[in-house]
Amino acid sequence: MTVFAPDSVVLNRKLPLWYQVSQSLRASILGRDPDAPLRLPTEERLATHYGVSVLTMRQALKELEDEGLISRHRRRGTFIEPAAQPGSPVRLLGSVDAIVAQQSGMTARLLAHGPGPVPAVFAGHFPGLAEVATYHRLRSDESTGEPTNHARNYVRPDVARRIDPADLERRPMTKVLRDGVGVAISRITDTVQARLADPETAGLLNVPLLSPILHYTGITYDEQGEVLDVAVIHYRGDRFSFTVTLDAD
Repeated sequence: MTVFAPDSVVLNRKLPLWYQVSQSLRASILGRDPDAPLRLPTEERLATHYGVSVLTMRQALKELEDEGLISRHRRRGTFIEPAAQPGSPVRLLGSVDAIVAQQSGMTARLLAHGPGPVPAVFAGHFPGLAEVATYHRLRSDESTGEPTNHARNYVRPDVARRIDPADLERRPMTKVLRDGVGVAISRITDTVQARLADPETAGLLNVPLLSPILHYTGITYDEQGEVLDVAVIHYRGDRFSFTVTLDAD
């Protein structure tokens, strides 16, 4: 039985369809749950799902096969290679002040805020909580007014009660938590991944659909090791660079 079901995707007719389909499938394969079944749907079902021809679907699957992510077997079907796993993240050490400095030079507009359910992917960071406070902001370059990223923050309710939403249009969340609310931050774990812009991100950041973006997740901890805030930020790929300086000692 085939149970793998990639998310729906809106294709950009200005880019090669086989390429877009292969990238969407690639993201689904690498982002799947570890215990998810390895068998893919038939070429015909995948072609119907993406709204492309079977020939286009075969070209997309050939790309993934050449990359070693899938194997194709006559009469048996197409299977994800068990070894197809996301790359290991690079972990770096830095200071909270460095993160605050990185977020300077931007203006922010608060698009929405209020209580909301804990996203399933972050449930482990908020044990025992059904809801968190959510904040959605669009940030732009201070000098040009051009949008650079949009951010969603998921904040522990007891901490969010002390946040003035207006502060988030003037200061980064990290600074609001530390200087405005007065909580002690012990560490922040950052993860940056390459993604393709979905319809919401493309519209907010004024970039073409499926253009390259950087997907950032930042998890902020208090001194007791409990999560204060989870930030999910989508950066324009053409307006954001990630520079790391390492000492050789």
